[in-house]
Amino acid sequence: MSHQQQQQQQFQSIPLDSVESFFPKFNLLSFVFQQWEILFNRFDRNRDGKISINELHNALKHGAGDQYNVPPKILAIIAQKADHDQDGYINFREFLHLMEEEPIAKSLTTNLFNKYIHYTIVPREPPRLRTGGLDRTDGDYEDEYSCNPPALCMVIVSLIEVIFFTWDVIKLKTTESIQGPMASMFIYNPHRRREAWRFLTYMFVHVGQTHLIVNLIVQLLLGVPLEMVHRGWRVVLIYLSGVLAGSLATSVTDPSVYLAGASGGVYALITAHVATIIINWSEMEFAIYQLLVFTFLIFFDFGSSIYNRYFVDVDNQIGYTAHLAGAIAGLLVGVYTLRNLNVRPWEKKLCWSCFVIYVLLIGSGVIWNVIFPEYFSKEHY
Repeated sequence: MSHQQQQQQQFQSIPLDSVESFFPKFNLLSFVFQQWEILFNRFDRNRDGKISINELHNALKHGAGDQYNVPPKILAIIAQKADHDQDGYINFREFLHLMEEEPIAKSLTTNLFNKYIHYTIVPREPPRLRTGGLDRTDGDYEDEYSCNPPALCMVIVSLIEVIFFTWDVIKLKTTESIQGPMASMFIYNPHRRREAWRFLTYMFVHVGQTHLIVNLIVQLLLGVPLEMVHRGWRVVLIYLSGVLAGSLATSVTDPSVYLAGASGGVYALITAHVATIIINWSEMEFAIYQLLVFTFLIFFDFGSSIYNRYFVDVDNQIGYTAHLAGAIAGLLVGVYTLRNLNVRPWEKKLCWSCFVIYVLLIGSGVIWNVIFPEYFSKEHY
């Protein structure tokens, strides 16, 4: 009998019931075993206890092959090596051996399938275990912070706002006017609603340097940390959704009000942090404290706004409706758009519910603007 046949016979002699003995009986490794089993069942769609070699090869190709530029021939060898009995399929015993024992595949498959588990599979009560040699200072969410790629999207948006403001300051020789060429072209003007770009571009216009500086500081402090975990395009999408929601809501509730500033987008970033706390609660080390801080800031700000508007005779020309609409948009779009490190079934339903609600609200604002022109101020150009 050849050495390969002896190896195969020895491998097949391992009873499936004892496979779990590969792992010591303590929580973390038992959890790992369960996750391999869940992953195997994901590939075993017809529940016959085996996976096609072609399916495994494709999974490796679109994961490790794309990410690490592994040659297709090497991936094919890995997939074939897992099939000990050469029947074109691998059972759970062979799959587990590939994941944990095979030296050729281990360095690739461990990283690939661990990521697959981490992002797509709902864990069975995963233990929160901090042992020696592991990072004790934060959670899985905090581990996702990265400067690669650089978090530049909100920086770029801020620079554009500074350029717009600076251009008008140069033209008008003052920092306290919104009559400059850039402001006149891009401010939200209720008498020029047909110039649809104004529903977004008012975010580049600011009433004075204080207004600009406050918005820049807050959006950078809130936006850059979000970018470091969720990437820039998601953060910009949330920011713009808040800006759009702010102008549409203001056009419906205060049809004669002008809008300038990025406060709708800033408030969207605030509630986007609440959204990521909701969907990544178990992955955050200090989620409860973060939620309390942001909740306090939101209620304090809205409480002050309501008090100033309805109980104190203060005419500060602040667009409270835009703030509220931006905050709602940031929460709804944030839940749907931001990265969820461990998607649970109820979170999928929540994401789609938030998406539908946002679309309905925005659609309602657009329809109101289109079919009820008599409701708004008379347009003039």
